[in-house]
Amino acid sequence: MKEFLSLTGSGTIMKSMSNLPTLTDATFDAEVLQSTTPVLVDFWAAWCGPCKAVTPKLEEISKGDLAGKVKIMKLDVDANTQVPVQFAIRSIPTLILFKNGRMVDQLVGNQPKEVIEDLIKRVL
Repeated sequence: MKEFLSLTGSGTIMKSMSNLPTLTDATFDAEVLQSTTPVLVDFWAAWCGPCKAVTPKLEEISKGDLAGKVKIMKLDVDANTQVPVQFAIRSIPTLILFKNGRMVDQLVGNQPKEVIEDLIKRVL
């Protein structure tokens, strides 16, 4: 489980946790482009409020009916700059769905859980 720290408007430090696997520039090709299972990549940053809001939805999806049918992984755009540039990430959160090594669809912003699930189901 990864721990993320954020500063609230009141100056309080809050902790949030994520059980989703993480990607790096170095692991992206092997984990995403060479995967035989579709992969949904969450491009995010620790300082991004909407990114924190989408994480629990992704965790629910990863444990629900789609478990084992899609891999859901996170890539921190601040710590890994090559892959976000390669895919022209301009806003976060951006969710990109890959199948057979190719980008097939994407969502930008904090989307409802049902919208994310529908995106995945369209390519399964």
